[in-house]
Order: sequence, then C-alpha cells, then structure tokens
Amino acid sequence: MGLNESFNYNVLAIMRGTTVDGPGFRTSIYLAGCNHACPGCHNPQSWNPEGGEIMTAEDIIKIVDEEDFNVTLSGGDPLMHPESTKHLIDLLTQKGREVWVYTGFTWEQIISNDKLRNAIQNATVVVDGPFIDKLKNPDLLFRGSSNQRIIDVAASLSSEKIVIID
Repeated sequence: MGLNESFNYNVLAIMRGTTVDGPGFRTSIYLAGCNHACPGCHNPQSWNPEGGEIMTAEDIIKIVDEEDFNVTLSGGDPLMHPESTKHLIDLLTQKGREVWVYTGFTWEQIISNDKLRNAIQNATVVVDGPFIDKLKNPDLLFRGSSNQRIIDVAASLSSEKIVIID
C-alpha cells in the first residue's frame, strides 16, 4: 500500500514534540472514535467517530516528516478503525518510525481478533486496556491506570506471550 490509499482519518489533534505519550519527543496523533466509554475518561470528546478534522494518510505523514519524531496513535481508540490504523502504522514504520498505539482493548482481545491483531502487527508498542478510574495513578509512566500494560508487540507476537516493558 502506498500514500495514495483512499483511507481518511478523523483527527482530533496532532501534538508535535510531546513527551507524555511514549519515550522521547513524539508526534502524537489523536484519532476520533471510541466505544469503550470508560468512566473518568480524560478525553470523552474523542468518543464521536465523526469528530475532528478529516485528513488523509499523506496529510498525516507530511506532519510527521516535518517533526521527525517517533509517533503515538491515541484517541479515541485507533483500533476502532483497524484497517485504516493498520495502513497508517505500516506507512509510518516503512519510513522508520517507531509507533506506539494506545487502545482500550486488552492484548488478549487484540490477539483473538484477526482485524485487531493484523492492525498492530507492525507497531512497536501497544498500551492496552481500558482506563479504570479506581486504578488511576498519576505516577505511572505513559499510562493512566494500573491495569494498563506497555507491551512489546514484536516480542509478544513471536513468543506468543505478553512481554511487558517496564
């Protein structure tokens, strides 16, 4: 697939040079749409899948290239649109970017669903699990609640067991 693929993305925001959504400076892309509806969600305006600005993969890649940072996909939940998210992850990794994906799906749900598993196979890291308000911990690195895990995608897929990054 190339940049001419016909996927459009509803983008809520693109944060350039952020340090909160993964290690180092990153370009974080917040995609619209989430049906997890986690109580206490810090971004409930992201739930509407038709929110934000419609952008093409080429539009997004241009911004990522301007910044020259690794990328985080968040939202909303990028895996609500697995085919277009896979396309974006594949384009970014082909350009040498490390891609982190934040999702309310658990790893177990992802690997048991062919579309979700296929979507994340080229991502570097998945931060999995719904936000759980009673497990909220502001001291956690790159996560909102203690049930969420930072998962090494390649190592987990190849070993067929979850490999957590501390």
